[in-house]
Amino acid sequence: MKTKWVTGLTATVLMAAMVSACGTGNTNSTSGAGGSTPAPAGYASTGTSTPVKGGKLTLYSPNAAEINNPIIKEFQDRTGIEVQLITGGTGELLKRVQAETQNPLGDVFWAGGADSLEAYKQYFEPYKVKEFDKLLPAYVDKTYHWTPFNALPMVIMYNKELVPDVDVPKTWNDLLDPKWKGKIAYADPAKSGSSYTQLVTMLIAFGKDDGKGWDYAKKLVGNLNGKILSGSSLVQRAVPDKEFALGITLEDAALRYIEGGSKIGIQYPAEGTSAVPDGAAIIKGGKNPEQAKQFLDFLVSKDAQELIQKEFKRRSVRSDVSPVEGLPQTKDIKLVNYDFDWAAQNKNDIIKKFTRMTTGQE
Repeated sequence: MKTKWVTGLTATVLMAAMVSACGTGNTNSTSGAGGSTPAPAGYASTGTSTPVKGGKLTLYSPNAAEINNPIIKEFQDRTGIEVQLITGGTGELLKRVQAETQNPLGDVFWAGGADSLEAYKQYFEPYKVKEFDKLLPAYVDKTYHWTPFNALPMVIMYNKELVPDVDVPKTWNDLLDPKWKGKIAYADPAKSGSSYTQLVTMLIAFGKDDGKGWDYAKKLVGNLNGKILSGSSLVQRAVPDKEFALGITLEDAALRYIEGGSKIGIQYPAEGTSAVPDGAAIIKGGKNPEQAKQFLDFLVSKDAQELIQKEFKRRSVRSDVSPVEGLPQTKDIKLVNYDFDWAAQNKNDIIKKFTRMTTGQE
């Protein structure tokens, strides 16, 4: 698995290109984070950040370490801003943000599913990033409460050593085959933002308004056979490790295992999948708003998006970045008509209903 970002001449060139966007580097950064000072007047939706030398930034992130570590290191190297990272599941960290409303200890939430961020938007400070006009319109929040990071298609991952070619699931419906009972890795949508997006995707694919989507979900829960994992990273590891034959996961996670040599295959379900972006948002009342703005500007800058796409196989949300080589273009993948507002507004009810199914109450 690749962990380097850039080296040598490339790093030098990119450093120069990013000075104006991310500030001047300062290696004498200090430790510590948190606080409860209010955002300054005129801060919301300004579309500008004031470059600062050094300082602090506390990130709440459900991302895997292989994504977080090199990106954070690059940001620190470019800006001199010291980053404190707090990790956990999307649901867990969002509840932490909610609980800390009166005394925010974080500055940026990065990178849960945008539908999960939308459901908690009241806890985020609007900010329009510098290059907002370069972002693909399908992926942006027009109220600026969150900023898209990457587009993430959902896929069925399978272990080629456990699944013969003739048995590879090609549809969501194929996951209901009795031969897969207890052999499907899936995370708890109450804890995992990506798993929640996957659940909504399946509900929409089969019919969220006529009850057929929930009929499918109930059958899927039965075929999971009580095995629901506590986080998306466990799904990603379980299939390569042969703990499960199949997994419902993010495209980029499966691709990184394939690139690392695992005997893994992926399928884009024929009924349609989704490519909802994950995002980043500035926590309302955080102590370091200028550093937070710089981090969001950095995440969607062209060179950062190109490198993230190259290194981690995550699809860019910018209009001026070329597609990932060797992958089908997003326009060629069958996508459901993902109802973003419905997913955000009904998140609590959807999770409660799914949980009742898993506990035999429905």
